[in-house]
Amino acid sequence: PCPPDPRTTMMPMSGNLATAAQSLRGRTRLAALSAAKRASSSKLRPRSSHLSDHRTPLSPFACNNAPSMCIRRKKSSVPFPTNTVASLHDVVYERASQNAVQFDTEHQLDQRDTLFSSWRSRQMTATRRNPVRPHSKMPPRLIPPSPDLPPSFFPPYAHTGRIGSTHLPPDHVLIHDDASAERMRRAARLARRLLDYACHPSVARAGRTTEEVDGMLRDAALERGAYPSPLNYMTFPKSVCSSVNEVVCHGIPDSRPLEEGDVVSFDVSCYLGGVHGDNCATVVVGDAEDGFGEEFSWDDSTNTEKATDESTTAQKDWPSSHIPQKSTFSSQAEEERFVTARRLVQAALESRDEGVAACKPGGCLSDIGGAIHAVADAYGYDTVKNYRGHGISSDFHCAPFVKHYRNSDAMELLPGMIFTIEPMLTEGSADCSEWSDDWTVVTQDGGRAAQFEHTVFITETGVEILTLP
Repeated sequence: PCPPDPRTTMMPMSGNLATAAQSLRGRTRLAALSAAKRASSSKLRPRSSHLSDHRTPLSPFACNNAPSMCIRRKKSSVPFPTNTVASLHDVVYERASQNAVQFDTEHQLDQRDTLFSSWRSRQMTATRRNPVRPHSKMPPRLIPPSPDLPPSFFPPYAHTGRIGSTHLPPDHVLIHDDASAERMRRAARLARRLLDYACHPSVARAGRTTEEVDGMLRDAALERGAYPSPLNYMTFPKSVCSSVNEVVCHGIPDSRPLEEGDVVSFDVSCYLGGVHGDNCATVVVGDAEDGFGEEFSWDDSTNTEKATDESTTAQKDWPSSHIPQKSTFSSQAEEERFVTARRLVQAALESRDEGVAACKPGGCLSDIGGAIHAVADAYGYDTVKNYRGHGISSDFHCAPFVKHYRNSDAMELLPGMIFTIEPMLTEGSADCSEWSDDWTVVTQDGGRAAQFEHTVFITETGVEILTLP
């Protein structure tokens, strides 16, 4: 589970649902974007004046309990020049706009809108008519102490549900050395392999419950010598977070069967070798061509290959790219449901990758949120502000905390930092509510949500994605 932003307040559930126009809060629909509007893109989103960043100098600080060196943040009022950063975010926005226009043209989304109805409002109405409801759940399957499992196998909270004291004070950031980075690499790659398993069409298929997927992931992690990190973390009852349709994050797997066209995010984490690996992805259930019967193939050799500093494209990164998408639909309504789900998933994936691309030694933490927000604007979506990315090591969540929207957080990115980038994009407004289970977060207006996450490592020359296949 990703930590909440203490500066944001979770809104209570409202009985009056916003209309599509209200949920978009005046954004211009990209489907109607013309050459003239693209030429005047300064009117469509905040410009440089809204991107004021401050670079925060960091100084070394010894931390006896941490596996590596950690550094303490110092406040600074020295302004960080924003012209270059703003220009880069403009480039991100234009690139994402072109991708969105290309998608809309290819799928003729602009032709689906009428004077009284848009595809976006229709999809949000469809979700509200069939909302995700709490379903029954099996009792938590905690992993008891065993002679076959050494104490180091378990994270500190495994038996009590209490986090306890952390290795790092809240105002410190861990700088990983080579040995620590290699442990993080190993845990992150296994987490990625488990995520690929959860998202494969043979696993995340219609008729299967998210609780069944949870059990499969739990067993797969144990077979590979890892503890599923979410299990009993602050008493979370399952081994994975599964968030369906309007559920933004922290969904608890239950007995609800997945349905064709569902947008489901799996947040998969594991504890291996004393550290956590963490990543997330979103898939559209049933979005595979009829007759696609390929089963998931475990190839654990990928967990021992050495990662490189070279970034990859989303097509190479995300395994669903090789799976033929569904092309036969029973109705126009079903086709629109799938196509608009793909669009949301594409935007979330693109926002994460642009956030990763903004990382570099000497860069500013706020660059990440600015790049993500630019993609959300280009697609006409909103980005969730209540939850953030986070540092990760032997502690599941620690500084730095990464906001996925424009902000002025003042922190310089230094080689050795490891943290997650996990934007959540919503079809309508990003205003959220939390269920009474104290975990499940849903959009207030019924808009669907999608999320992607990587764990990244700042190197001397750039950024290394640890959660690659």
